[in-house]
Amino acid sequence: MTPDQYCQERAAASGSSFYYSFLFLEPLRRQAITALYAFCREVDDAVDECPDSAVARTKLAWWRSEVQALYEGRASHPVTQALAVTLKHFYLPQEQLLEIIDGMEMDLDQVRYADFKALHLYCYRVASVVGLLAAEIFGYSDRQTLKYAHDLGLAFQLTNIIRDVGEDARRGRIYLPQDEMARFEVSNDDLLQANYSDKFRRLMAFQVERAQALYSQAFAQLPVADRKAQRAGLIMAAIYRATLDEIVRDSFRVLDQRISLPPLRKLWLAGKTWWLA
Repeated sequence: MTPDQYCQERAAASGSSFYYSFLFLEPLRRQAITALYAFCREVDDAVDECPDSAVARTKLAWWRSEVQALYEGRASHPVTQALAVTLKHFYLPQEQLLEIIDGMEMDLDQVRYADFKALHLYCYRVASVVGLLAAEIFGYSDRQTLKYAHDLGLAFQLTNIIRDVGEDARRGRIYLPQDEMARFEVSNDDLLQANYSDKFRRLMAFQVERAQALYSQAFAQLPVADRKAQRAGLIMAAIYRATLDEIVRDSFRVLDQRISLPPLRKLWLAGKTWWLA
């Protein structure tokens, strides 16, 4: 299996909505974004699939050394070998790859967030930084596009948090800001016990409203000149926003199930968005 094939299998097997946006890219950009996505999956799984935090830290430390090796021309893992090809064509700063790892490590150190300001740093590291790297791969002519990419990444991560509230709580992590939970009178136990109260629904409606506002803010910052180049991001946004709509339509039943779109609908949204962008 070649490094590119390894990354392709990682992306396809994840079932992520991001995968559908990659399908429409030209080969060089598709290879690059797939390698970046595979890197994110590897470091995320190093934490999520490892119940022993000490082992997870060791794995992340190895990935930090592997990123160093990548930029020194010594990549050994299939993902970093694929990224080595990407670096010949696109500007992907080493410190940003390391910052993604820092974000993943936050899951080992912090399982509650006092307020949205505290959560913002986590979202920046695990999502906005990825958005900035993706913007480099997709291409842009106006640096304003980087503000769009930053905010879009934040909106994506907030969508993930909304979608995965129950699953994350069962893993011991609650990303919903604690002060907002207190304001809406929802406890951590309410999440663990799947208590679908009106208070919980109002809390989630507030979370969805903020995510949707960030999508709108991101789109407003995307220059017209870069809209076509950034179509892959717009595809991701279309799928993620449709997922938010489904969550609202299903009365925020995210504590005991994971709401997602069927593959055919994702593909339809991808094609429609690519054509209209």
